[in-house]
Amino acid sequence: MPASNRRKFLQRAGIFSATAFLSSIGQPAWSRNLSTVLKEAEGISPDDLATEEDFWYHIQQSFTVSPSLINLNNGGVSPAPKTVQDAMKRYYDYSNEAPSYYMWRILDQGREPLRNNLANIAGCSPEEIAINRNSSEGLETIIFGLQLKAGDEVVAALQDYPNMINAYKQREMRDGIKMKWISLELPSEDEDYLVRQYVSAFTPKTKVVHITHIINWNGQILPVKKIANEAHKRGIEVIVDGAHSFAHFNFKIPDLDCDYFAASLHKWLYAPIGTGVLYVKKEKIKQSILYSPPVKIH
Repeated sequence: MPASNRRKFLQRAGIFSATAFLSSIGQPAWSRNLSTVLKEAEGISPDDLATEEDFWYHIQQSFTVSPSLINLNNGGVSPAPKTVQDAMKRYYDYSNEAPSYYMWRILDQGREPLRNNLANIAGCSPEEIAINRNSSEGLETIIFGLQLKAGDEVVAALQDYPNMINAYKQREMRDGIKMKWISLELPSEDEDYLVRQYVSAFTPKTKVVHITHIINWNGQILPVKKIANEAHKRGIEVIVDGAHSFAHFNFKIPDLDCDYFAASLHKWLYAPIGTGVLYVKKEKIKQSILYSPPVKIH
C-alpha cells in the first residue's frame, strides 16, 4: 500500500474508531466529520464530486447497511442513515420512560415545527401538508375520497405504481367509475408525445388525471406541469404520485400545478422508515374534509 494511502487509511481509522469510546453532548464525532465534508463539498461540481472517494467514504460510514449484501434497491425503501436510526431509538426509549409525559408534552411539540420544515422544502403552506406513513397511503386517501360517481372517467397510465392501479380498479368495481388507461412508450425525451398521450384520453366525462412524476420502473420523468395545465383547462383535477421525485431533484410542489401530491419521506429524503407526506392544494382542502366515501363491506 502506498504511503499516502496508508496515511489516509490511518486517518480514517482514527476518526471512526474514536466514536466507539468517545461521546458528546452534541453531535457524535463521526457526524461532525460528515458535516465538515458536506460543507467542503458545497463548491464542488457534481461531476467532480462523483469521483471524490474521500467524500463518499464519509457518506458510506453514515449508514449501517449489511456488508454481506449489495443493496441495489434504494427506491422502494431507502436505508435510514445512522443519525436517523439513533434518533428513532432515542425517542422510542423516551416514550417508554413516561409515555403520557414524553409523548404528549415533549414529542408532540415537535409536530408543527416538522410540518413547517416540510412545507419549506415543498414550497407550500404548512396547512397544505399532512404527515402520514407513505405515498400509497397518501394517494389512496385521495383516490378513495374523491367525489366520483358512476360514469365519471379517470385517466391513468399502465406504467403507474401497482398500488395505485389497484386502488382505481377498486373504485371502478365499487362505484362504477370508468378508467381510461394509456400506455406510454418509454423511455422518451419527447415531452409533446407524453403530453399528447394524456390529453388524447381526456373527454368531457374526465374528472381526474393521475400522473406519476418519476416512473419507478425506469426513472422516466413526466412533464407533469404541462399535462396539469391541459387538464385544468378542461376542469380536470390532477393527482401526482411523487414517491420517487420528492427530494430527488430540485422542484417545489406548487411548480407542478397539481391539486394533490404524495411522497414517501423514507426514500430520497432519508427520513425514518414508515413516514410520508400528503399535499392538498388549499382550495381543495374544504371539499376533502367534508366528503367521506361510503364504506362497502364485501
